[in-house]
Amino acid sequence: MYKLLIRPILFLFDPEKVHYFIFSLIRTLCKIPLMTSILRGFYQINDKKLERNLFGLTFKNPVGLAAGFDKNAVLYNELSNFGFGFIEIGTVTPKGQIGNPKKRLFRLKDDKGIINRMGFNNDGVEAAIENLKQNKGKVIIGGNIGKNTNTKPEDYTEDYLEVFEQLHPYVDYFVLNVSCPNVGSHAKLNDKEYLVELITACQKLNNSQLKQRPILLKIAPDLNNTQLDEIIELVAETKIDGVIASNTSTTRDNLKASKSRLDEIGNGGVSGQPIKNQSTKVIQYLANKSGKSFPIIGVGGIHSAEDALEKINAGADLVQVYTGFIYEGPSLLKKIHKAILEQS
Repeated sequence: MYKLLIRPILFLFDPEKVHYFIFSLIRTLCKIPLMTSILRGFYQINDKKLERNLFGLTFKNPVGLAAGFDKNAVLYNELSNFGFGFIEIGTVTPKGQIGNPKKRLFRLKDDKGIINRMGFNNDGVEAAIENLKQNKGKVIIGGNIGKNTNTKPEDYTEDYLEVFEQLHPYVDYFVLNVSCPNVGSHAKLNDKEYLVELITACQKLNNSQLKQRPILLKIAPDLNNTQLDEIIELVAETKIDGVIASNTSTTRDNLKASKSRLDEIGNGGVSGQPIKNQSTKVIQYLANKSGKSFPIIGVGGIHSAEDALEKINAGADLVQVYTGFIYEGPSLLKKIHKAILEQS
């Protein structure tokens, strides 16, 4: 029903406007008596065989929602009804910011992809905290954190630490987003020496808390093998808890979209099916070259159960969806869960 009727109608309108319309629709639906139970009954599969224990956390299933969908933590309770094992909010920055000028979100329908240059638009850490106070504990929450766009390079670490400290009581794990191509002036964030400094500072703050949170690093899919070797060295050196592979890509190779269409869209990160193979290759390289010495969350181009299994078989311990959720609808999760159970 979603792909035949609902999606064609939604895809007639501006993607960003549709995004907020869907938020309002889901929130309204979940206020209807018994609707929450109906959604859970239809979309969720609760089976102990789906549980995954990672980072000291027990995930009820290995399929999560990637950061960027629920930036400000306004819909995580309602989204959990669709069967997500975890939901990652953000990217959250210290201060609220409007992000890049609109239009900044574009569909690549023939490619089953999206190009975005949102620019970390969010309401800031204080707004996220107020929303997270409504957490009903139905799903594990990850906090994807970043710097404000106008922050000077010498103050990057302070931005991360500010969000980390404030968000710490309200999330179950953290993700250091250092690989988004849409925020400008992020070259320093790709420098290994700086990443050691950033990770170490976050770990020091983490260790000062009564309860420690797992910390993960989100990397780009465009890294070459030498750069991936540096990531493996970085994980070994800092003992960071894991890696999310991967963020959006700046590569525009092998797209069905015309050059004129891509020129019209302009810059931005590509997500969805176009980066599926890139992401999987990164996962496989990290897993094989490191001897599977650290956990990996696989994300990028998961539009089917087969895509999810491909990531898992390549070495991902958990997977996340975003663009696939938009293109395939909420039934995607149930299909993935069934496939995982069949394979187990």
